[in-house]
Amino acid sequence: MKLDVLNIEGKSTGRSIELPEGIFGIEPNGHAVYLAVKQYNAAQRQGTHKAKEKWEISRTTKKLKRQKGTGTARAGSMKSPVFRGGGRTFGPKPRNYSFKLNKKVKELARYSAYSDKLANGSLIVVEDFTLNAPNTKEYKNILKNLEVTGKSLLLTADLNKNVYLSSRNLPKSEVMTVKDANTYEIINADVLVISENSVNQLKTSYEQI
Repeated sequence: MKLDVLNIEGKSTGRSIELPEGIFGIEPNGHAVYLAVKQYNAAQRQGTHKAKEKWEISRTTKKLKRQKGTGTARAGSMKSPVFRGGGRTFGPKPRNYSFKLNKKVKELARYSAYSDKLANGSLIVVEDFTLNAPNTKEYKNILKNLEVTGKSLLLTADLNKNVYLSSRNLPKSEVMTVKDANTYEIINADVLVISENSVNQLKTSYEQI
């Protein structure tokens, strides 16, 4: 399958690029995408939540009342979870939420995300470009020329500092290298803009598998 290569003015360069069938033309696997997104979100959690248990509360240990004859249950300390300000029973503890996902599953999820963008007409291939200096207005005009609306993700072959800095102030714009792209970022974008050399990188990595 082929797709026209556009320039930063949004016009066709007269060239087209062959998209690897195994990356952009597969049947999207929804469950693999779900697992990859779940793993990404889990890794973002700090897991630093903590509630104090009975033994960690600093309160008097004086016995509140006599043990018998009150008509109510025995109470030994104000640290008890049954009293306001006491410890918490089975409260949250610091933990690591991340979990392992097989490399092949993550790969399938990423390829499914690429295929979904192409199938929905949300994929644009643009020729490689750079900016002489960080310029948010210029980058915004490039997106406008490409008729990009909503959240956008630009994948570049190599780290382009000026392009990255130009996009940083735009809340609905992301720029990253194609090797760092993950399923969540691809799925979360309304429009995926990928540079010409990024497609070639994907093609090379796919052929080496």
